[in-house]
Amino acid sequence: MLSATERARLARRWRAGLPEPWRALLVPAAGAYRVGLFAREMLWASGLVRRARLPCAVVSVGNLSVGGTGKTPLCERVTRHLAGRGLRAAIVSRGYGRRREAEVVVVSDGERLLAGADRAGDEPVLLARRLPGVPVVVGRDRLAAGALARSRFAPDVLVLDDGFQQRRLRVDVDIVCVDARAPWDGGLLPAGTLREPPAALRRAHLIVLTRADEVLDLAPVRAEVRRRAGEAPVVAARFEVDDLTDLGSGARYPVAALAGRSVLAFAGIAEPGGLARLLSVHGAPPRDLVAFPDHHPYDAADLRALAARAATVGADLLVTTEKDAVRIPPAGSDFPTWALGVRLTLDEGVERWSATLDRRVDEALARSGGSARRRGADGASAVAPEVEP
Repeated sequence: MLSATERARLARRWRAGLPEPWRALLVPAAGAYRVGLFAREMLWASGLVRRARLPCAVVSVGNLSVGGTGKTPLCERVTRHLAGRGLRAAIVSRGYGRRREAEVVVVSDGERLLAGADRAGDEPVLLARRLPGVPVVVGRDRLAAGALARSRFAPDVLVLDDGFQQRRLRVDVDIVCVDARAPWDGGLLPAGTLREPPAALRRAHLIVLTRADEVLDLAPVRAEVRRRAGEAPVVAARFEVDDLTDLGSGARYPVAALAGRSVLAFAGIAEPGGLARLLSVHGAPPRDLVAFPDHHPYDAADLRALAARAATVGADLLVTTEKDAVRIPPAGSDFPTWALGVRLTLDEGVERWSATLDRRVDEALARSGGSARRRGADGASAVAPEVEP
């Protein structure tokens, strides 16, 4: 049986592109997957499978590939933007990685965290922590989860985390994240990382090119995405560090506090190398990076092994991501451990992008009988609005 780090190593090799002849062996399976996607689209297009609309605006944040494109930070960013307009939002997610996927679970009622990562998944718990005042609901059936969120919390807007592939609940704004470094490298599952072919971008209303700052020449990437997506506004985006949190004491530090520290980085996310790159940019290149499988549930043995590895490489600090931190047991580690928080900043093209989001949300609210007017003090969200650049 493979260890967690060995499984993570295999996943990274798969993401980087399988060598021949292994890739050739998976091409028939990718062809069968494509046929299944086509049949599914025909069912939705024919009306044989009914779609439903909830009496509120619905904004979906998704992608074409398997993880690692920045959907969760974008969900936070979009929610803060809506709060800045005085709109009440609730977040609905499937909750990948949780132990009981069939049930609908209220992760947060906007005031209290009601479920941990084992019942809710790491991303919903992270969003609940970072967005006080915003209810978060998870459920494999996004329509059922959305209906519960609507009936219990009466939001103006539902924000779907990872909702591009779900089709049962009608969406008013489909936002798609595309990794600017490799928009659709590798092909369809299982030969590559794509859930859908690039042509699916024609369904998108808005596109976000994440990690755009890591591309030397963004113009050809933007042109290729525009060719696939038509008139959908495209905006460039980059990740920035918010701060770091000491998992033992809860103290928060600016990124400058990394200066002079010897760091061992660890992460169980789709793109663990992103953590190492952020640390290096801020003057703390890690002595080592220990990668775990995506959504890995940490236990005491993992933490002891990480502390031992840190001592071996001469590191005096463990650093992980906020998403990983919600999966670390409350007792934590005796070794100093910080979680790095990030935000997504939108750059070139943000004005047209935001205007299109606002217009489509307003149109959806008008259809549902809602209102896009700003709420008074009693109805205002506790979430600080995102400051537009």
